[in-house]
Amino acid sequence: MVGDAAGGVYAFDGKSGATAWERHGVHEGGVLAVAIHPSGTAFATAGQDSRVLIWSAAEGQVSRAIDVGSGWVENVAWSPDGQWLAASCSRQVRAYDADGAEVWRSEDHPSTVSAIAWSSVGELATACYGRVTFFDAPTGEPRQKLEWQGSLVSMVLSPDGDIVACGSQDNSVHFWRRSTAEDSMMSGYPGKPSALAFDDTGTLLATGGGEAVTVWSFQGSGPEGTRPGVLELHVQPITTLAFARRGMRLASGARDGSVVVWSLQRDGEGDPTGVALVADVVGGLYWRPDGRALAALDAQGGATVWRVSNT
Repeated sequence: MVGDAAGGVYAFDGKSGATAWERHGVHEGGVLAVAIHPSGTAFATAGQDSRVLIWSAAEGQVSRAIDVGSGWVENVAWSPDGQWLAASCSRQVRAYDADGAEVWRSEDHPSTVSAIAWSSVGELATACYGRVTFFDAPTGEPRQKLEWQGSLVSMVLSPDGDIVACGSQDNSVHFWRRSTAEDSMMSGYPGKPSALAFDDTGTLLATGGGEAVTVWSFQGSGPEGTRPGVLELHVQPITTLAFARRGMRLASGARDGSVVVWSLQRDGEGDPTGVALVADVVGGLYWRPDGRALAALDAQGGATVWRVSNT
């Protein structure tokens, strides 16, 4: 499933690339986010027209259109069990049931919500200026607020929901361990770390923020007091990062159009196993669930898929 900046939504056969269906101009102004339902039979799109659309994947028909607010809907995400759909619009986040009926909405955040993510324990996390907030999934009641004096531009949760990592406007990565209430910071990035990714074990955190990928290991007492792995091959800043679901394979994309697949060790060090180029800035990287294919989107509207060996 692909959404574009002209408001179109497209479905392609995963193996051949043949177009299954296409719908043009469904979001006036452009598509800003796409989220696949865990069942794989439905998905949601969000756009500049203040709407969220819930679709059937096979037929490409809209089953529910939701008017979220009066601003851009920049983030949309299904809960891991598929019971809830969250969307952020300006300073609010709203939760809907699987059919698209609103269940609750938050009060205004201190600033525009920059990122949302579901944890594995029935909570929704939001990031904005100076704060990460965890909301109870069924009720919308705030469970926990983690304060940080800075603008948080990105967020990722570890698979168990205990570690929260955020990229900050001040060129740092800030993270909290919810179980101990400890927080820490990695600084020294040349740019904003807008690309973050955890592997499926929660051991490795890959971060952008420059031409190199910096990989922090949380094994043992890390990452505090340890040196990260530094993966160098791109010649322009990293734009997106994605781990395969199994094994320590990381894909990175950059402003120069380069895509690299890395094989990592548990200490964060690693080597490239494949390199390719697309037509323009890499806008997103997505692994096939079985890890045997990788898709890249680029700023010229291209969608490229490669077969990837599991070894």
